[in-house]
Amino acid sequence: MIHRESVQIQTRGFGEIVDVTPRVAEVVRRSGCREGLVTVFCPGSTAAVTTIEYEPGVLRDLQRALEELVPSDRPYEHDRRWGDGNGFSHVRAALLKPGLTVPVADGAPVLGTWQQIVFVDFDNRPRRRRLLVQVLGEAAARGSGEEEPCST
Repeated sequence: MIHRESVQIQTRGFGEIVDVTPRVAEVVRRSGCREGLVTVFCPGSTAAVTTIEYEPGVLRDLQRALEELVPSDRPYEHDRRWGDGNGFSHVRAALLKPGLTVPVADGAPVLGTWQQIVFVDFDNRPRRRRLLVQVLGEAAARGSGEEEPCST
């Protein structure tokens, strides 16, 4: 079965990186799933979900690399058409992708020691964002030791 919840995030935009690992782990815990997958997805085209070590140095490194790869101060066709100045945000989000799937084992997301799930908001203004967290898998049956599908 499938369990789905929304997670709300308020961001400043401009490449802000938010560690959502605890929120995702809590959704997995509430789902009751012991083994399966958790998908984190951001509806929208100016933000992304990925993994990284949530450490200030590497976060700045990622932001700098994205600025070098997709500069915010160059002209974009999107901006010419819409005049909103966030063409770079769309391109960066397309490169990092809007979603991520992580295995679930023993009731928790399986991540490396220094690996966190992060949300990156590339838009050029503060935003209230919604992440969809969906868990698919199996839960231990109550008292039987057998596996049964997760329920919502």
